[in-house]
Amino acid sequence: MHDNDHSEDRRQHGVSKDRRRHGVSTEAMEEDRRRHGVSRDRRRHAVSTKAVEIAVAAVILGLGLVVIFDSRRVGYGWAEDGPQAGYFPFYIGLILCVASAWILLQAAFSEPSAARVFVGRKKLRLVFSVFFPSLVYVLAIYFIGIYVASALFIGTFMYWHGRFPLIKIIPVSLIVPVSMFLLFELWFLVPLPKGPLEALAGY
Repeated sequence: MHDNDHSEDRRQHGVSKDRRRHGVSTEAMEEDRRRHGVSRDRRRHAVSTKAVEIAVAAVILGLGLVVIFDSRRVGYGWAEDGPQAGYFPFYIGLILCVASAWILLQAAFSEPSAARVFVGRKKLRLVFSVFFPSLVYVLAIYFIGIYVASALFIGTFMYWHGRFPLIKIIPVSLIVPVSMFLLFELWFLVPLPKGPLEALAGY
């Protein structure tokens, strides 16, 4: 009788131990799934190093081709008096094309497991939130001049990124371009790109 009781106790103890082991294993598996899920989400909302390498290599390849074709236009051979104007740029463009094509092929045919995360979407949005206004600022200089463009650029950044009130934005965005105008145009006599507003003022 006692032997049967002991056997039953050992059996229940073994079952409970198995259950505990199974419980720990399940928790570990759940934790693993959770981590892998987060990792997949991060990869889905991020830019991979592979994609960046392909994009940069493609851009450099395009620049190299432009240099090569322009060098052919002005002459890339060896004349009687020495190398022509496009001689050295031609070979520099050729080196750029070969190097970028090699990087492009390496990145394109690399294993998917090697595609590490380069930057997340949130950080990439921050970069673009600075890059695109800066690009617009550079283009605006050609049409409205550096002083008006600088005033708009400073005011936009103070409002958009700094969340400053208008009582601070307006004075700063006006004082900086006016100071630049006085410094370069009147004191140093260095003309900078100007637009219609400066033309109306006689500059």
